[in-house]
Amino acid sequence: MTHSEMVETQTGQARITWAEAETPWVVLAVSHGAGGGIGARDLQGLAAALPARGVSVALVEQPWRVAGKKVAPAPGTLDAGWRGLWPALLRPGLPVVAGGRSAGARVACRTAVELGAHAALALSFPLHPPGRPEKSRADELLGAGVPTLVVQGGNDPFGKPAEFPDGEYDLVEVEYGDHGFAVPKKAGRTEEQVVATITDAVGSWIDGLRE
Repeated sequence: MTHSEMVETQTGQARITWAEAETPWVVLAVSHGAGGGIGARDLQGLAAALPARGVSVALVEQPWRVAGKKVAPAPGTLDAGWRGLWPALLRPGLPVVAGGRSAGARVACRTAVELGAHAALALSFPLHPPGRPEKSRADELLGAGVPTLVVQGGNDPFGKPAEFPDGEYDLVEVEYGDHGFAVPKKAGRTEEQVVATITDAVGSWIDGLRE
């Protein structure tokens, strides 16, 4: 079952598009990055695949995106929007996994403990700006304070898996993947196969949170 709802926040109206499980045991809330929306292949793949595993998926559009703006606001404004829509993600008795891709992953990690998230999912975590490894954002990831999964492309210019520091989180590499998980022909895999790899990894990790 898929439906959308608008949510008022102090930074404007956010939109949540739900892909609900018939008998959910957990909610996965994932937001987009600074350069795209919830149409990203990984976000759509999660919404299509995970409800069958008992995971209700909430695709979250930040207010700036709903308003049609092309440039994301400052991190503090993104966090404020996420905080404002969080109550709309809560379902009686269901834990919520906070997640996102790129900038959305940073928001999820920064606010996980504060909002009482059960865990955090970081898709294409932007460890540093391209070509600027000295500008590390590792503290946001390492400070998430909850079980965390990073799914990272092997050729992500915002941080390759080997660049990530040791820490209390899990990391799954999408071989040859770029920041949007696109892979070259030499990878020998289709877009559908790559998305299946991501959704299987995330689904298995969420299953493990239940144990």
